[in-house]
Amino acid sequence: MISLARISRAIDLLNEYVGRGTAWTAVIMVVMQFVVVILRYVFSYGNIPMQESIWYLHGILFMMGSGYTLLHDGHVRVDILYREMPRKRKAFVNLTGMIIFLGPICYLAWTVSWSYVLNSWRVLEGSIEISGLPFIYLLKTVILLFIALLFLQGISMALKSILVLAGADGEIGESKEPELV
Repeated sequence: MISLARISRAIDLLNEYVGRGTAWTAVIMVVMQFVVVILRYVFSYGNIPMQESIWYLHGILFMMGSGYTLLHDGHVRVDILYREMPRKRKAFVNLTGMIIFLGPICYLAWTVSWSYVLNSWRVLEGSIEISGLPFIYLLKTVILLFIALLFLQGISMALKSILVLAGADGEIGESKEPELV
């Protein structure tokens, strides 16, 4: 059972690092948007690559931060019954949710997205704008990273649930946040 806790902690740590790193895209995005607005409305100068880079950052922020959000229990759920449940029942709900919902949805999303991303790489897809960014294939790759990080965090959640249901939840630790090295 200790190895399950280690695997879960390793996944948590991965998503913690990715999430904290990804959070900086929000700061960059705000600064870039401010610059675009100033350039456009003060100097009457439009810059398509800067505008597209804001879209890229927005997509990266939400997709790469999804595992981090699940780690910190930030995804939307109906907490009317869940919040009052005992720890073992919550673990059962989380494990069931991973098996019935998150796992299959991640599998389906991966299956559908794989050829979509691969086709984009085959042609090195770029912007439809003449002066736009030529990196749409890289942005589409983030879809696969999003699915992988979310699925891994779901596995971590399932492993923690198994430990709680087995009565070995002391190995998980009470801390919600993984320790950063």
